[in-house]
Amino acid sequence: MIRSLTLALLLAASQPVGAQAAAPDYAAALADPARPAADRTRDAARKPAELLAFAQIEPGEKVGDFVMGSGYVTRLLAAAVGPSGKVYGFQPAEFIAFRKQYGDDQAAVDAAYDNVDAVAGPFAAPGFPEPLDTIITVQNFHDLYLKPFPAGTGDKGSAALFAALKPGGTLVVVDHSAAEGSGTTAADSLHRIDKAAVVAALTKAGFALEAESHIYQRADDPRTANVFDEAIRGKTDQFALRFRKPG
Repeated sequence: MIRSLTLALLLAASQPVGAQAAAPDYAAALADPARPAADRTRDAARKPAELLAFAQIEPGEKVGDFVMGSGYVTRLLAAAVGPSGKVYGFQPAEFIAFRKQYGDDQAAVDAAYDNVDAVAGPFAAPGFPEPLDTIITVQNFHDLYLKPFPAGTGDKGSAALFAALKPGGTLVVVDHSAAEGSGTTAADSLHRIDKAAVVAALTKAGFALEAESHIYQRADDPRTANVFDEAIRGKTDQFALRFRKPG
C-alpha cells in the first residue's frame, strides 16, 4: 500500500523550505511511482497535468472522482491533493452490477492509497460523505442519458453533483463532443453529448459556467462516429468545462 510518506515526499518537492506555498507541482503527481505503466502510456492523449491545472487542484483539498472507471484520474488526484487531502472515488452501483471489474478496480485503488476512499451509491445519487472542493468527471457525464436509465436521471445527477460541493466549489466535466444541436440524443448510440446540453443541464442545477479549455479539441473529428470505433477511438474531439457553485 502507498503510505502517506510517499505522498508527503511528492508534496514536499513542490514546497521549498521557508518559502510561501508554490503553485501545485503536477509533474510530481504524474511521476508518482505508484501509477501503473498502463496509465503512463495514456498520458500523451489524456494530458493529465493540463487537466489538473484546469481543475485547479491544490494540496489539502477534498475532491470527488465521479465515475472513476479504472482509477486513472483518481490516482492523479491522490498525489495532487497530498496526505492532507482526500479523494472520494465514486463508482455507480449500476456499473458494478453490469460489470464486476468496475467494483474490483475501485477496491484496488481504495486499498492502495491512504487518502482515497471508495464511494458507493446509485448513479444519480453518489454518497459523498462530506462537502467537496472539486468534483471531476471524465467521459462519463453522457452516461446519465443512456437509455437503460430512467428519464430524469440527468437532472437528478446534476442536482446531486451540485449538492455534493461546498459553496464556491467547482465541477469539471470532460466528455466526447456530439454534433451541435444534437442535445443528448447521441449519448446511447455514439457515447457523445452536445456541449450545449451539458451547460444547460448544469446551469439548470444551479451551476455557473466559469471556464472552458480546448486541451482535448480535435477539429478533424466529424463527431458522427461511436467513440469506441477503432477509426476514432482515442482521437475524439472533447470539451472540458469548469463550473462553479455560487458561494
